[in-house]
Amino acid sequence: MPRGKSIEFKLILFFFVSGMFIFLLIFSFTYRFSRHMIEKNVEESARNLTQSTVNKIETILSSAQKVPENLAYYLENSPYDKEQLLGLLKTVVEKNSEVYGSTVAFEPYSFERGSLYFAPYYYKSAGEIKFSYLGGAAYRYFYLDWYQIPKELGSPVWSEPYFDVGGGNIIMATYSAPFYKTDSGKRRFTGIVTADISLEWLRDIVSSIKILDSGYGFLISRNGTIVTHPLKDLIMHETIFSVAEERDDALLRRIGRKMISGESGFVPPMSIVSGKKSWMYYAPIPSTGWSLAVLFPQDEFMADIIRLNRAIAVLGTAGLLLLLGTVVFIARSIAGPLRAMAKATQEIATGNLDVEVPSVRSDDEVGKLAQAFEYMKVSLKRYIKELTETTAAKQKIESELSIAHHIQMSMLPKVFPPFPERREFDIYAFIETAKEVGGDLYDFYFIDKDRLCFVIGDVLGKGISSALFMAMTTTLFKATAAKGIGPDRILAQVDAELKKSNDEDMFLTAFLGILNTKTGEVVYANGGHNPPFIIRRNSEAVLVKETAGKVIGAYEGMDFETGRFILEPGETLFMYTDGVTEAKDDKGGFFSEERLKKKLDDLRDLPLKEVVSGVSKAIKDFSCGTAQSDDITIMALKFNGEGGSV
Repeated sequence: MPRGKSIEFKLILFFFVSGMFIFLLIFSFTYRFSRHMIEKNVEESARNLTQSTVNKIETILSSAQKVPENLAYYLENSPYDKEQLLGLLKTVVEKNSEVYGSTVAFEPYSFERGSLYFAPYYYKSAGEIKFSYLGGAAYRYFYLDWYQIPKELGSPVWSEPYFDVGGGNIIMATYSAPFYKTDSGKRRFTGIVTADISLEWLRDIVSSIKILDSGYGFLISRNGTIVTHPLKDLIMHETIFSVAEERDDALLRRIGRKMISGESGFVPPMSIVSGKKSWMYYAPIPSTGWSLAVLFPQDEFMADIIRLNRAIAVLGTAGLLLLLGTVVFIARSIAGPLRAMAKATQEIATGNLDVEVPSVRSDDEVGKLAQAFEYMKVSLKRYIKELTETTAAKQKIESELSIAHHIQMSMLPKVFPPFPERREFDIYAFIETAKEVGGDLYDFYFIDKDRLCFVIGDVLGKGISSALFMAMTTTLFKATAAKGIGPDRILAQVDAELKKSNDEDMFLTAFLGILNTKTGEVVYANGGHNPPFIIRRNSEAVLVKETAGKVIGAYEGMDFETGRFILEPGETLFMYTDGVTEAKDDKGGFFSEERLKKKLDDLRDLPLKEVVSGVSKAIKDFSCGTAQSDDITIMALKFNGEGGSV
């Protein structure tokens, strides 16, 4: 900015230069925005077109899949002879228009003891249903992919596209489903049921995709083989990777890797047909793992943008000239007030919210700007005051919750071993709340010299209300167990007592047992809680048998049933709350009862504390840093027998 010039000159120069800059910025933005909008619309159209085509293909393939799957189910569950099998196979081909041919290929000597091959095959040819037997020295079907892959995987699969010599004698893809027979209680692989799909209809569907003058679609298989394409020489002779290698196209190689990986995406490759820039959307066909791509030519879609930007250039030049005249007129009226407000703004920025904003009498934008500054100043003062008060209140609540957490944890046993003089058993427990305070509980205490009562429970919900309900329930369990009554009556009396003062309609699940430290016998009752595992010494962990009883504190007249089992020396009773099995990973999957059982089997021979910590670590590893959604509580009781530690 030149020195010694008037504010009016500076404003005129500033606004004119700024106007030119803004025009160039707008011109650039308009071009980029228009291009972006077109690209966005193309992407949306490409996605819709690709997905609709994929859905059309998937509908046909899904229909074809049901044929061998249903036939395999019939062969596994119904008796049949050769005549019935041939009749059923012929009917399948006749009644399903999408199926070119179908066979039931048996394992060697599985259908007839003297036959190495038995694979009757019905197929369509010249409008008729024809028949042949597959198998022979030139066609050893049980070594082919359509037979071997589903046999090894134990599940149905689609083959890669291929030219079937000896079967359909056309380019096709085969959906193969294994079937089994149960013999002496064992499930034995018996053979493969197939449905052959001619790819001619698939080519017709993809070839029908036309976008402007040079857009097209193409399809590749799971390993990248080009199945359909406008360039006929590429079909079934080249892969997307061989084309990329020939053209030294690194982007096409990356696209190919993503396509065969089952991903979807929108990318800007060069067209293989025209060699020009294009936009391409690709998406997988779920049932086969093949991938469909649709290309949109960029130059044909960008023609309108070029015409639009020429019009913007003309309008922008006229606007700059008009701006120059307008700036001269308004420069003097705004320079003074703006300087005053700039000074006031600097004061506010330094924290001085008591500064006086200059008074502007005009009702134009400058006057409104002055009013806005005054409103901003008042609002900032009010906001800072409210923020200070809110921060203080939040710190107070967090402090009270921390105290509540310590009080709640102090109510639970946390010194282990709790009875070092008692060698007949060992017990260890662990709790981790999802919030500052939680609703899980555990406790254990002697009823008399030889009977140890233990309980684990889970109150509905989390937070302060659950913690208070948990504290009351823990006290009730201990007081009721001291009467020397059975587990079923303990749960029943606690249930009845909770209903008297349960205005919030809260309830809990609980598992309560009493261990005879001499015999290892455990009598127990379950109030809707997860059944514990018994960790056997020389076999897999097993679940404790369920007993009658629902959640505690929710229903009138609830009855509970007593169960019994024996813990042999060295065996452990592993108890937990649903926060263990319902812990989630980053994909929303659950830790599950099955995963817990496998982990307990792995930890069977470790000391009790290491068993509990091992399960806790497995849950953390599984969760992958996902926030804990429920309290996690574990209690393990190991019976050593009267001889002491085992």
